[in-house]
Amino acid sequence: MKTIIILHGWQSSKEKWQKIKELLENRGLKVITLDLPGFKSETKLKKVWNLDDYLNWVNDFIENCRETPFLLGHSFGGRIALKYSFKHPDKVKGLFLVSSAGIRPRRKLFYKIFGKGAWLIRKLKIEEIPLIKNIWFLARKFFYYFILRRKDYFKTSGFLKPTIKNIIEEDLTPILGEIKVPAYIIWGENDVITPLSDAYLMNKEIKNSQLKILEKIGHTPHLENPRLLADSIVSFL
Repeated sequence: MKTIIILHGWQSSKEKWQKIKELLENRGLKVITLDLPGFKSETKLKKVWNLDDYLNWVNDFIENCRETPFLLGHSFGGRIALKYSFKHPDKVKGLFLVSSAGIRPRRKLFYKIFGKGAWLIRKLKIEEIPLIKNIWFLARKFFYYFILRRKDYFKTSGFLKPTIKNIIEEDLTPILGEIKVPAYIIWGENDVITPLSDAYLMNKEIKNSQLKILEKIGHTPHLENPRLLADSIVSFL
């Protein structure tokens, strides 16, 4: 029996993948959904993590598996799956990259100007002025939501905030060409969180890969059309 381990996205949980789990198990697959550390009260981080900490956590689980699994990673989970398969190709049969993160966008001039401005405001403690504080909060919210499209960072608190900063600053583009396991890349054509251009780049760089674009689907195909996603996974297997 083929085994698939599902790694969910940032601020998500295994419950969001329950329908996919049921659909795949009905097709004769063994499906394991994991709760990645940091996103529930019982799994709060006690220190700042980086991507390798998540890799080590996943590796501890895989070490106890009876057979070599496939890894399915969505968004942040795809970032983990990508780097894990690069470091441990012998422990993974294949990859399912669903709207996967991992490619750091090029920093445009606007980003650099905003970053310099943010540094200056913190340095001069301007944001502590009550009126400026409110304006700055709205400006930052707009920037993260609509320019960077990184709502996760803006909503994160505690140890997760420096953790996600560590993670999104790590660009996995250089390792894509070194991934040896077969990869099936599944992407919503309307995804505005991880752009479709990332899917094409992964498909180009990962030598043994196939790309499936889901029409009229956004960043969360497991919620928008779980049956379509499940059918896509089964067709690859």
